[in-house]
Amino acid sequence: MRFLFVTGTPATVREGSGTWTGISTLAGALRGLGHEVELRAIRDGAGSYEERRDAFNASLSTPERGAWDAVVGFDMDGHGLAGRGGPPHVASIKGVIADEARFEEGETRRMMERQAALEAEHCRRADLVVTTSAYSAGRLRELYGLDREPAIVPELIDLGRWTERMAAARVERREGFTVLCVCKLYPRKRVDVLLRAAARLRGPVPGLRVRIVGDGPEEERLHALHRGLALDGTVEWLGFVPPDALAAEYRSCDVFCLPSVQEGFGIVFLEAMAAGVPIVAARAAAIPEVVTSGILAGPDDPGSLADALLCLAQDPALRARLAAGGRDAVRDFDAPRVARRFLDVLAAAAPSRPRTV
Repeated sequence: MRFLFVTGTPATVREGSGTWTGISTLAGALRGLGHEVELRAIRDGAGSYEERRDAFNASLSTPERGAWDAVVGFDMDGHGLAGRGGPPHVASIKGVIADEARFEEGETRRMMERQAALEAEHCRRADLVVTTSAYSAGRLRELYGLDREPAIVPELIDLGRWTERMAAARVERREGFTVLCVCKLYPRKRVDVLLRAAARLRGPVPGLRVRIVGDGPEEERLHALHRGLALDGTVEWLGFVPPDALAAEYRSCDVFCLPSVQEGFGIVFLEAMAAGVPIVAARAAAIPEVVTSGILAGPDDPGSLADALLCLAQDPALRARLAAGGRDAVRDFDAPRVARRFLDVLAAAAPSRPRTV
């Protein structure tokens, strides 16, 4: 099959985060199965990201029938192509923008609400809507009034590549107990909850280290909280870390922790599972669908998060059991397997003809 992928997500791991990782990994997996994928992504240029994303979408022209077997637009991108009589159009929703916007304020929230309206239009016009979790499917129905059931194709991880990275990674042996957090520093990721939990654990967990990978708009506020909680010597801020160095971070930690309260899926959980690292997360959004071998704490609850981390710090055998469960579970998300599931979903929807507007 021949696919055209359309995305306004920045085409780097640093800027595009898990969304770009998921899109590029799916494209690579489909190519590995013998299919053709052309990926059209936003480029650098003048103006704000919002302006460039609008211009990118405005520049897209409807492909002729026969040029592609399917056009796949990710999130809001490609909304203008859906329902225009070209090839079958798939709206692939990685993260429901209207759901994410609930955690933002001011101009950022207004921008995301406008993008959410375009994403809703994209879903209504598309021949098929695909999303990554039952949680996201429910949010699409609730927030966008979607009158049909989205197909669910989970996020994926290239286990072959990650296994190679892990094998090549330089493991740093540290005294004490190391907690790793990897995320873009957005409000919904709740890194502040992890900092408050770390402040509670300094006494009960000798040699506690919390290493935080990522940057983002919450950086200044979180660093101020870090100073206020006197976490120097306990919490280390690593900023952006490229994939090979990130593999070393996973292999060198004792526990992975992300207390996010809004995840359409959460690729970082797959990375931790592939690395054989036990997980502590919040019982929120799509996380229980992904983290089936881990400890889920109460959302927005530093005490519950601290208790979960303390439990693992004191019980190496439990850490080993959870890690083994994660390694088994992550096989279901290996890229070729998920790519085949994506193809099966498209094949099942093939009798449905394009909607027109």
